[in-house]
Amino acid sequence: MAPRCRARRLTGWRATPQSFPSRRIPAETCSTLGAAGPTLAQNANDPLEGWNRVVFGFNEGLDAAVLKPVASGYKKAVPELVRTGVSNFFGNFGDLWSAVNQLLQGKPIAAAQMTTRVATNTLFGIGGLFDVASDLGIERQKSDFGLTLGHWGLPAGPYIVWPLLGPSSLRDSAALPLDLSWRPATLSDDVPTRWGISALQLIDVRASLLSAGNIIDEIALDKYVFIRDGYLARRRSLVYDGNPPDLPDAESTQDGPNDPPTDGPKVGPTAAPK
Repeated sequence: MAPRCRARRLTGWRATPQSFPSRRIPAETCSTLGAAGPTLAQNANDPLEGWNRVVFGFNEGLDAAVLKPVASGYKKAVPELVRTGVSNFFGNFGDLWSAVNQLLQGKPIAAAQMTTRVATNTLFGIGGLFDVASDLGIERQKSDFGLTLGHWGLPAGPYIVWPLLGPSSLRDSAALPLDLSWRPATLSDDVPTRWGISALQLIDVRASLLSAGNIIDEIALDKYVFIRDGYLARRRSLVYDGNPPDLPDAESTQDGPNDPPTDGPKVGPTAAPK
């Protein structure tokens, strides 16, 4: 007779929450998953994020439909030597505005260096078509009126995205009329010529960003946030001549008197080296 196996009843045991391993997802995992897509979490520097994303989407659509194809065609059709000359010409014109702003920021040495750069490229570089100054070690130190306002303590303010013009801030937006007035196109009284020069400058800038744009498309989980944070961080670094003080709040990239202790570049013996 084969032995019978009887099931043994477990007594004195009952199911409790501790009887099974936890299936809760760690908070850090949730944060990582959340970062994989666009969110509208409030950012102290971007209170207009909802509106900014709408404008950003418009700019992206316009770029994909018009600007990027035109810039790609320009890069393929125009010889590199000619494209470099066009970039050098516009860059040389912008260098003079940089010299003015370096002087307004109380940096006479930088202003003199930029003035020397412009004179060298204008005289020996055939009106700026060739960048002779860089070959001589006279490096470009770009500046604009927005950085001048930041240098004297005006905070950046909210982040703003403008149609066609792209990322900016309240401070940089206030400086835009002056910055945009300093362009080669403004030298001509002929309207079609103005539009032609402006279009060429826009195409030149977009063509120079083709490679960078492709990289951003590949690595950015949220392109809007990537560009916003990069823009604010870069502008803050430029205000402090590449040596910004530590931020009290890791999520804030504001600069100016409203962000103690980083209340703008110090003027006097404690100033960061220019």
